[in-house]
Amino acid sequence: MTTSPVDLEALSHLLVEFYERLSSWEQEVARDSGLSLPQMHTLEILGHHAPLRMKDLAERLGVTTGTMTVTVDKLERLGLVTRQPHGTDRRSLLVALTPEGERLYQEHHGHHLRLTQELTADLTEAELACLTQTLAKMRAVI
Repeated sequence: MTTSPVDLEALSHLLVEFYERLSSWEQEVARDSGLSLPQMHTLEILGHHAPLRMKDLAERLGVTTGTMTVTVDKLERLGLVTRQPHGTDRRSLLVALTPEGERLYQEHHGHHLRLTQELTADLTEAELACLTQTLAKMRAVI
């Protein structure tokens, strides 16, 4: 093990605590919309990348296609997503947001933007640039 001036124990604690607070905030926001967190995350992924095949949607969320099918079935019954024929693959269906799903996605995305604004309000431009680069590097590892 290499020695480092960084206290990994303290950094690990901060990361876990930040994740728990962010997760708690996210669950509260999703609850206010009447959706579960997995349902809201599905709308969020579709809002950024729609339309997607079920398999691609499941991979982005880190769940099985069986779990994704159950979630998409519920969202379809709520009128938030639709299944559409794939343009070039007759065996595939694409999942896309309905206008109401798009409205909920935009509302949720707005919450994310406001939180990001609050979290970074006291950072300098250099700190913000460093945070952005660091988070991108960390995301690439997971």
